[in-house]
Amino acid sequence: MRSLFTTALIGVGAGLAASFVMDRFQDLAAPAFGMDGGNDDPSTVKAADTLSKAVEGRPVTQKHREAAGAAMHYALGAAIGGGYALAVRQWPDLAKGWGVPTGLTTMLLLDDVLVPAAGWGPWPEAEVPGNAYGLASHLVFGVALEGVRRAGEALPG
Repeated sequence: MRSLFTTALIGVGAGLAASFVMDRFQDLAAPAFGMDGGNDDPSTVKAADTLSKAVEGRPVTQKHREAAGAAMHYALGAAIGGGYALAVRQWPDLAKGWGVPTGLTTMLLLDDVLVPAAGWGPWPEAEVPGNAYGLASHLVFGVALEGVRRAGEALPG
């Protein structure tokens, strides 16, 4: 059996890859869901602002907002991936459903609870396009996470 460190490392890599796949999906799917981005900062940038204010006492500068938001997105994906891989190691049944339950759980906990509770976005409403876009994006994340995790676990070593 692989070490805990190796399992976590595979998960971190899977989380980074799944975050990338989710980004590409959103780039392609946003117009189909009527998501124009609007003028408001994404929740990832707002989260980066919160972290920056806590660490440096000021928000992220305009020049670095996009990069800071991307860093938050990928850091969270990496953390979720590492935690997910370790959880699957302990409870293999969590991998059933090819990441769909994980994607759904991620959407519910992050988009529907943490983001609005932190003030980084609105509470969920009966807005079908936005909810469908978020659901589709997180399902893509979950399936990619599980696919890459399985591929990593299948490597020799």
